[in-house]
Formats: sequence, structure tokens, C-alpha cells
Amino acid sequence: MTNAIHPARVRFAPSPTGRLHIGGARTALYNYLLAKQTGGQFILRLEDTDSKRLDPAAEGEIYDSLKWLGLTWDEGPMIGGEYGPYRQSERKQIYNELIQELIERGHAYYCFCSQERLVKLRQEQKKRKEPPHYDGLCRKLPNEEAESWVQGGESHVVRFKTPKEGTTTAIDLLRDPIQVQNNTLDDFILIKSDGMPVYHFAAIADDHLMQITHVFRGSEWLPTFPLHVLIYQAFEWQQPVWAHLSVLLNPTGKGKLSKRYAADPKKGAKSVYVLDLQEMGYLPQAVNNWMALMGWSYDDHSELFAMPELIKAFSLEKLHPSPAAVNFSKLDHFNGLYLRNLSILELTERIQPYFEKAGYNADSESLLPIAALVQKRIRTLADAVEIAGFFFEESINPPPVDLIGKGMTAVESALAAEMAHKRIGLLDLAEHDAVETDLRKLAEELSLKAGQLFGILRLAITGQKVSPPLIATMAIVGKSLVLSRISEAIQKLKQLDHSK
Repeated sequence: MTNAIHPARVRFAPSPTGRLHIGGARTALYNYLLAKQTGGQFILRLEDTDSKRLDPAAEGEIYDSLKWLGLTWDEGPMIGGEYGPYRQSERKQIYNELIQELIERGHAYYCFCSQERLVKLRQEQKKRKEPPHYDGLCRKLPNEEAESWVQGGESHVVRFKTPKEGTTTAIDLLRDPIQVQNNTLDDFILIKSDGMPVYHFAAIADDHLMQITHVFRGSEWLPTFPLHVLIYQAFEWQQPVWAHLSVLLNPTGKGKLSKRYAADPKKGAKSVYVLDLQEMGYLPQAVNNWMALMGWSYDDHSELFAMPELIKAFSLEKLHPSPAAVNFSKLDHFNGLYLRNLSILELTERIQPYFEKAGYNADSESLLPIAALVQKRIRTLADAVEIAGFFFEESINPPPVDLIGKGMTAVESALAAEMAHKRIGLLDLAEHDAVETDLRKLAEELSLKAGQLFGILRLAITGQKVSPPLIATMAIVGKSLVLSRISEAIQKLKQLDHSK
């Protein structure tokens, strides 16, 4: 199956029952890529017929997540379109008309069986070790009689009249044909007793009426795939191209991705919700790049794809059904690459909100040289605060014991710090090369390795064992504060020695 020559009409149809995670976002991304590549339309549709599970905040989060990823839709809620409404809860009349047509065609029927009867039926089937299924009692009712019961207000559902002979074949783009014996399929419900359609009916009806050409969805729908094919056949509609995407696995590669598991840092994982990734400091470009490669690949070595490149390279042939483990290290890798491609000014603008959220009064002028200093060292925007927050601290107060140089005593460390204090007082910190040369020479004079001396100074000035390059850091901190912090460190080291 080759890429569509004609413009594709594709849809992302989430249920607003919870937060949008990377599994759903990946589906949206593939839809978007195919639409843009073929000059088609990307449609957003909300499948909100399950009123008991609706989350009032979910709809807004879906919009915000897609907008942050740059996956703008051409038709959908808020913006409308020729094929609306785009909320299933607003399409009830449309479904009612189609159900009537299906009943008239002889492919559906009213079922008046009570819940008590159905429970008893399944209990009896279980005793006989039969798979649970509807026994077709109401299937035999004449249409006129059933219609009169409905008009009389009798509680009912509508079931599909599944053929009892022959086979049904479902064609998925990524797998071998799926063939099932019709006599193994149940007369599944299409319309619930509250008058709302189930997914199996509403999604199929909407896909046809909205002229959807390709359906990307999760592999969890494979068991009911033949049922959806039967509905298309009953209406004599042309089916779309079906692609049931690969399963996403936990970071260990064991088990289907669990949102709870994936948020457990002890297991090397992070949140899988899109807006959480934004908050953690990932760029949408990196997240899209990362998601695209979990179920699709261009070749065996190409990895970095900006959105225009993804649109150009994406192809249906290169989708694959193999399960993919969610690899957060790969996301960190991609994000680091994209961060390093930003201009210093853009990086400054992007990290500023993270400093402000941490409580630092960090204006863009102050952050500009810091952004240049950390750009090659951060994997996320939030990392910048962790690495460089000390620039905005009034007092860093490192633990005294951490100020002791590697393989040194407190006395030796205090002496080294005092000598460095004197040297730095005579230097122009803007002259990076000269400062580094002088401090390295001091280390030799003290019979120390440069790393020992620099380690003491790094803790004294930044309060951290890991920091941006020390010499450039000193220049940004400024001589006065550098000398003040070294003096504080000297006093702590001396007090530490006296306490022994």
C-alpha cells in the first residue's frame, strides 16, 4: 500500500475522559503528517458519548497538547467545518437516522432483554463453559412488533444482526489479513439503552460521513476490527485504509505502557502526558521526533527529523507493527540536539519562565550569558535551573565537608582557597584564558592537580559539584561576589578543622 496520491482526510478522535498521553499524541502526529504530506485535511473529533467517564478538564488539555505539539487541525470543535458537529454527543440525530436505515436493511434489531436476563444467561453459559454471548432471543421478533414496543416506551438497545454463516476478512495495512468465522461473533450492541451509540457504531458512522480515507488507531482495536468491517459491509460503504499502530511498552520493554509505571522515576521513567513533558522542559520538536520513531522509521540510521522533514519523509510503507519500548534516554538525546540548535536569544527566552517559576528574578539580560554557558550541557529547559540557579542565589551555603578537596585535608583546602583568593583579587575575570592559566599555575605551586583546586573553588562559588565551566562562571558571578563566597568557604573550612 503506497502513500495516497489524492489528498488524505484523516482524523484524531480522542475520548475526553483523561489526560492526553504520548500514545494518543503519536496517533495524532501520524494523522497530521499524512494530511500535510498529501495536501489533505487533519480533523479533530471528540468521542464523548460515554457521559459517565467524561473529565471536564480533558477537552481543554487535548486542545492545549495538540497546539503545543504544533498539530493544528483543519476541522473540529471550536473551528467547525463542513462535516460537523465534531462532538459525537451532538450527532445523536445523525446516528438515529443511520440506525433506522440499518434496521430496514435487515442488519440490526431492537433488543428488549433486561439486565437480569442477560446476567442469568451469562451465568448459565459459564456453567456450560461456553464463551459469553447474546442468544439472539430478540433477533427473532418481527419488526412491526418491535417497533410498537419502542413506541410504547419499552427500554431497549439496538444490536447488530451478525451473519451466522461464512467468514469476515479485515485488512490492516501493517499485518496479514484477519479472518474470522462469523458464527464466533456476537450480536454486539450499537445503541445503548440511553439512546447513545457505542464506539463500534459512532466511530464507523462518523468516519464514513466525514469521508475519512485513512484510520490510524491503537492495536487494542484489533479484536473488534471485524465487527467494524461488518458495519461497513452492511451499509455497502467503502472502507478506509486501516492501520492499527504498534503497542508502546514500558521503558524496560516488558508489558504494555502503563501510565503509572511510566511516571515512576525509580524505574528510569517520566510522565507520559504531553503537557507534563512541556513542563519538564522538553521542546515540541524533540517530542514529535521521538514519538514518530516509535512505530515508524525512515531507514536504519536517520534519526533527526524536524517537522518539515517528517512531513516529507513519512510513508505508510515504513510503519511497522513491532512493539516499541518508550525510551526516555532517546528523548533526552533528541531534546539536547534541538536545544543546541537554538539561537542563544531563543534559548534565553525559553529558559526564562523556568527560572521565574523557581522563584528567581532572572531578566533576559542576566540570562543571556548564562544561556550561552549552559546550552551544551542541558538536556531539558528545566535543567538550566538545576545547573545555573546558583547565579541568582544570595547565599549558596555548601556543606562544609564538601569543600574539602579530593585527597586533601580541611587545613590544606583552606590554604589552597586562601591562595586562590589572593590571586583572583589581582586578576581581570573577563580574561578567561589568563585566569585559567594563572590558577593552573597556582595548583602546580601548591603541588595540587588542577582538578583539586578547581573543585574547591567550584563548591565555594556555585555550591555545586557540577556546574558550568568554572572560569566563565566566575566572570558572570563577578569578582566581588566570587571573593566573598571564597572567603565564606575559607571560614567554613577553618571551623571544620577546629571542630575536630
